[in-house]
Formats: sequence, C-alpha cells, structure tokens
Amino acid sequence: MSRVCQLTKKRPIAGNNVSHSNQKTKRRFLPNLQKKRFYIPETDKWVTMKVSSKALRTINKLGVFAYLKKLERKGVDTGVKL
Repeated sequence: MSRVCQLTKKRPIAGNNVSHSNQKTKRRFLPNLQKKRFYIPETDKWVTMKVSSKALRTINKLGVFAYLKKLERKGVDTGVKL
C-alpha cells in the first residue's frame, strides 16, 4: 500500500538532512497515517481507510459521513462507496 491519505491526499515529500557542518543529504518526510475503521450509520457499513491525523481531526469535528459528502462535492475521489 502507498503512503497516501485517502481523504486529504497527503503524501511523502522530499527534503534534506542538514548536519552541523551544513552537509546536506536527501531524506523523506512521511505523513502521519493511521489505518482506521469507521462506522457510517447512514449507510450501516464499516469502512477501513488509511487517513492522516489531520483527516482524523476533521472527521471528529464533522463526522465521517458529512466529511465524505463534502469531499464528494469537491470532486475528490476517496475510493469509498457511499
């Protein structure tokens, strides 16, 4: 599985490790992803998604169904069938 959030589409980015002597080497910054099961009472289904911590905070605020609907209106493909 790739390291991409299904909802926010966050993905790894590249950067540099910078030493004390200012020597630079390449590194990757990985998103904080969690594999999480969500229950959607409106559809009476369990859905497993790989989501970032930012997406989890938004789900806690809005609810999973409302957040998925909002993303659907924006045209974001989440891979979740409602």
